[in-house]
Amino acid sequence: MQDATRVLAGDCTVSYEDAERTEKRGEVIVLVKPDNTVLVHDSDGYQPASWLTRADVVRYASDADGARIVAGSGTERLDVRSHETTLDTFAPVTPAGPEVGTCPDCDGPLVRARGDVVCVGCRARYPVPRDATVLDETCARCGLPRIRVERGAVFEVCLDRHCEPIDAAVRERFDGAWNCPACGGALRIERRNALRARCAACENAYAVPSGTVVGECDCGGPRFETPSGERCLATACPARAP
Repeated sequence: MQDATRVLAGDCTVSYEDAERTEKRGEVIVLVKPDNTVLVHDSDGYQPASWLTRADVVRYASDADGARIVAGSGTERLDVRSHETTLDTFAPVTPAGPEVGTCPDCDGPLVRARGDVVCVGCRARYPVPRDATVLDETCARCGLPRIRVERGAVFEVCLDRHCEPIDAAVRERFDGAWNCPACGGALRIERRNALRARCAACENAYAVPSGTVVGECDCGGPRFETPSGERCLATACPARAP
């Protein structure tokens, strides 16, 4: 089941094999997360009693003798056999993070977690740039929050890139406005995995950094104020050459 964690609790024997084999028995809680990470928790401490991270294969079986979970990854094998089961179910899970708004489709809370804004209610997911700020104001077209990003200038656009793309806003503002640090040709804004400025003449391409343009570099290209300080658009700026 997608976006759900299997929860198995009860008296279990847990064996782990790699170079050596260990076996434990006790009243435990076993969690099989959506990414196939298997965690076995007992009553002691915060660290699992046994685990296998992002297993290649996880198999579950249940019969009159109890439930069994077997997970494998390379040479690792984790085997959990229940002798008496007190709980065997699925629990829905979502990413957890700071609440940043309300979903316009289901009125569920929107949270920001691991590079996305996710609705806890309907599970809608919106990728968001790592450096973006989610604003309190909402988009007039779709009702989602707006975000603030710096890509040469400050842009405020809709969270949903299909509603109001950041790339289109940057292209409208800066396409052809900057000179190539290598040859002086016009730079065109495009996306190739990342937002970049590509020279129409020499074909050199430069990733557009997070920050705002504060002037012109000695090489002729734009100079940015970024979170780590001022820099040329080109990380290997030709003006630095001896």
